Amino acid sequence: MALPSSSELFDVLDATWPAAEKFEVAEFVIRDGQGGGKRASAATSKTRNCVSKVDLAEAAMVRLGQTPLFQLRDEEDQLDQALEARGYTIVDPVVMYAIPVTDLLEPIPPRTAAIPAWEPLRIMEEIWAHGGIGPERVEVMKRVLGPKTGLISRWQDKPAGAAFLGLHKGVGMVHALEILPFQRRQGVARFLIQRAAIWTAQQGGTHLAVVCTRANEAANALYSGFGMTAVGAYHYRQKIKT
Repeated sequence: MALPSSSELFDVLDATWPAAEKFEVAEFVIRDGQGGGKRASAATSKTRNCVSKVDLAEAAMVRLGQTPLFQLRDEEDQLDQALEARGYTIVDPVVMYAIPVTDLLEPIPPRTAAIPAWEPLRIMEEIWAHGGIGPERVEVMKRVLGPKTGLISRWQDKPAGAAFLGLHKGVGMVHALEILPFQRRQGVARFLIQRAAIWTAQQGGTHLAVVCTRANEAANALYSGFGMTAVGAYHYRQKIKT
């Protein structure tokens, strides 16, 4: 089964981790993230003719009260170089992974190790907050219009982890996977990913996807260990204040 392309996964990201508002300025899509993180806030180019319009994109983000931030995708070297010349620094290079859900349907996780739950339970919000995923990011989850669920894990009779999952065009995208420190290295993340694949299949989806910063070595090893394939990459550029 063919894996989704990077272009398709960008659409999935937009649908499952949406900005509060999107609008076009010149050759860019501007996102009002309202504190929902880089994915919900970064500007993206619409065409290769955007370099001369960077000033307009910057001004639009400043009007929103956001530090100008751009997401650089495949074959955007000209824009990347132009932003570097303006003093923008690379932030958070990211890898995009995908896998057919059929590769993850067995073994079925223990029942309490990964339970679908939505609206988010208080304990899920507490687990997310422990990992720096605060109320603004929970609001992003609530904005998702398509099929979605939270996942809560309880392991060894104690709270263990949480994640969020949205489905768009047959692809389930995992976000906000967070494991409490004392429950790590016990398979909890694996249980949550497996349950995410099962939920996606139950909703009629065919693939599971996740994005991960290159710096997160443990998460990259986890996803590669599942047999997930890197199907794309991107990074951000942001002008660091001094």
